[in-house]
Amino acid sequence: MSITAGYDVGGAHLKVALAENGRTIAVRQIACPLWKGLDQIDAALAAAGDLVARADRHAATMTGELCEVFPDRASGVRAIVDRLQTLLGPDARIWMGLRGIGSVDDARADPISVASTNFLASAALVARALPNALLADMGSTTTDIIAVRDGAIVARGLTDGERLATGELVYSGLTRTDVSSVAQRGVLRGRAQRLAAGVFANMADVRRVLGVLPDDVDQHATLDGRGKSATESVARFARCFGWDAGDAALDDWQAAAREIADQQQREIAAAIGEVLANAEMPARAPIVAAGVGADVIAQIAEAQGREAIPFAEIAQATDDCRTWASRCAPAVAVALLA
Repeated sequence: MSITAGYDVGGAHLKVALAENGRTIAVRQIACPLWKGLDQIDAALAAAGDLVARADRHAATMTGELCEVFPDRASGVRAIVDRLQTLLGPDARIWMGLRGIGSVDDARADPISVASTNFLASAALVARALPNALLADMGSTTTDIIAVRDGAIVARGLTDGERLATGELVYSGLTRTDVSSVAQRGVLRGRAQRLAAGVFANMADVRRVLGVLPDDVDQHATLDGRGKSATESVARFARCFGWDAGDAALDDWQAAAREIADQQQREIAAAIGEVLANAEMPARAPIVAAGVGADVIAQIAEAQGREAIPFAEIAQATDDCRTWASRCAPAVAVALLA
């Protein structure tokens, strides 16, 4: 049987998956800070070389066109497609949202159908397996929420602007989101206070303080360029409160971090509730949990009294890649759909 490689080219990561005979057999996430330039795609694909060398076919989706290195979405799509064609060959296929999978020429001619529609690939795979479900994919930067009802995708918005308005996109993720964009107020030693609005700490720091950050998901430098230990994360987090780490006990900082994480979880839970209501989803429809924050999504599902199904189950992932199959849902989906 032939092997298909699926790629999700983001602004921060390249995600790669291999599919064979309807199963996901390998998945990898590679840091790809696209804001530094298109050559980051070259480097990330080189790092995935041993994996993708096994593939006979290649298909890609993307969100990287939103990166500030590009003047607009259409220019970004065309630049990324050009680079992928050079690296993967002229037969590479491109996910085009509601249009399905097209050629590189199709993608150049209609870049808006390509731009940031990777969530539709994941949802399309869910729709093949479950007649009614909500897909919630919490990534490093954003959370996608898509309803599937009666075997069809029920999306009120397609572009990022539309989806931010409908609640189907929340610009809040497991690691890269700045603390001051999650919360304007926090609680330290039982006292509520305003937070410093600066790029001091991100949600990866919050989760390191709590000791709950999954292994290997935070692949980028810290905001101050220092290390990723719990001690260094507390130092960054303390600046959000206008204090130094030594001004409070570790238990105090952990309690403060928990309250910030809870604020983020409540925001995402509210958006999930909004999408469920607007889509008039059946009460027993499960939530398919995806992304590096799949565990957070599973917690929200449990709190809402719904079954949580890992995306890896939908993707029929082999045991050795189940965790990352859920974390890299769009790359997995485009590999299987192609």
